[in-house]
Amino acid sequence: MRIGQLAKQAHCTTETIRFYEKAGLLPEPYRDQSNYRQYRKEHLERLRFIRNCRSLGMTHDEIKSLLHYLDEPQASCAPINNLLDEHIEHVAIRIKELSELSSQLINLRQRCHEDSPVPECGIVRGLADMKTTANHGSASHIN
Repeated sequence: MRIGQLAKQAHCTTETIRFYEKAGLLPEPYRDQSNYRQYRKEHLERLRFIRNCRSLGMTHDEIKSLLHYLDEPQASCAPINNLLDEHIEHVAIRIKELSELSSQLINLRQRCHEDSPVPECGIVRGLADMKTTANHGSASHIN
């Protein structure tokens, strides 16, 4: 099948397929005499696997590791379990960060209850007074 057919069956764009090829997640397909890419069922299965991993928030490095294990069917799945445990921990950390972010935004919103000139807006003043962390710029507690 050609790239457009693969994209349609995998519910993605041709650009996504090319990106995954360049990233080393999807193997380069055979090219016919007209230099068209020719994909097989294995490409579709792998592409669906990659897209499922991405839908779970996995990084390209995590997916590469999983694909490596997939290509070694006789190996133990213990490293896959470890990878998923680490990913679960990253998700838990992200949930905590998002919860903190939500609290900060709610706190900011509560600073302005009326229509006032922008310089007097509690939200604007709160944003100006906030301290940001050095590591990724997320806000800490508002003064």
